Amino acid sequence: MENAFSRALFGSASTPKVHHSDRGSQYPAGSFRSLLNSNGVTQSMSRRANCYDNAAMESFWSTLKTECFHAGIPATRAEADALLFDYIETFYNPCRLHSPLDYRSLNLLSRNFIGAL
Repeated sequence: MENAFSRALFGSASTPKVHHSDRGSQYPAGSFRSLLNSNGVTQSMSRRANCYDNAAMESFWSTLKTECFHAGIPATRAEADALLFDYIETFYNPCRLHSPLDYRSLNLLSRNFIGAL
C-alpha cells in the first residue's frame, strides 16, 4: 500500500490533500499514517460499520470496470496505464455527465467552482 501511494504521489503533477479509505488494517498502521503526514495529506477513513462512507468511490470503481475495461483486462501494466489515463483524462473528467452533479462533467464543475472563488 505504501509503495502504491508513493508511486501515485510522485507520479502526479499535484499533491493530493485527502486520502479516503475503508478501515482496512494497512490504513491506520503507523507507517502509512506517517507517510501521509510527511506529505501533508489528511487521512479520512470510513466510520465503523458504515458502508455508505465509501459509496462514491465504490461507484467510481464499478463505472471504471464497466466503461473502461469492458473489452477485458490489458495484457501489460503499460497498456493498463495508457487505457486508464485515456479513460480518465479524455472521457471521465471532461465528458462524462454525473447525476449527483446535476448532469455536469467533473471538469465543468471544477471550472465553475474555481470561477466562483
